Amino acid sequence: MIELQNITKMYRTLAGPNIVIDDVSIKFPRNKSMGILGRNGAGKSTLLRIIGGAELPDKGRVIRRGRISWPIGFGGGFNGSLSGEENCRFVSRIYSQDVDRIVDETREFAEIGNYFYEPVRTYSSGMRARLAFGLSMAIDFEVYLVDEVTAVGDKLFRRKCRNAFADRQERASLIMVSHSIETLRDYCKQCAVLEHGKMTVFDTVDEASEAYDEVLAA
Repeated sequence: MIELQNITKMYRTLAGPNIVIDDVSIKFPRNKSMGILGRNGAGKSTLLRIIGGAELPDKGRVIRRGRISWPIGFGGGFNGSLSGEENCRFVSRIYSQDVDRIVDETREFAEIGNYFYEPVRTYSSGMRARLAFGLSMAIDFEVYLVDEVTAVGDKLFRRKCRNAFADRQERASLIMVSHSIETLRDYCKQCAVLEHGKMTVFDTVDEASEAYDEVLAA
């Protein structure tokens, strides 16, 4: 279970304060995947990082119960001086997982070849995302946070991602941000629109899509 209580996040810019999350409160439903729509810079990725604990809100409270992933597609949690394998071993120990199993499953899923044994700082953003995705899939989370990761890789890898998510959704839920309405339809039952720091939740992805179209047309 994840609940946000009056969450606010602001960044200071030369033009003044930029409030990307403005007093947002929401209780994410258990075992029901939710999509989040929003234009570039609306704060979708920031919201995921706050939910996952990678970034702290300026105000408000995040309540987490259960095992929640880091934002898949966000490689900022990796130590750039360590190899992909070493990062997997480190994360495995944090989550009390079988180290060798996690390493083997991540290497097979990520499909980055010998780069798996090279420092993560040498990776492209896509390779970091593949590593993060593979590692996330190797650990059973109750909630997966997904940040546009389905756009990573070629057609075969994207199909592999979809199949992995379909398998996980039998026992877990997703909170997914994406620009693709079709992607959200594939994975999510509910959807929210984030605009000017405020989040509005809709019962279906189609209802959210109509509201988002009105936002873009305004």
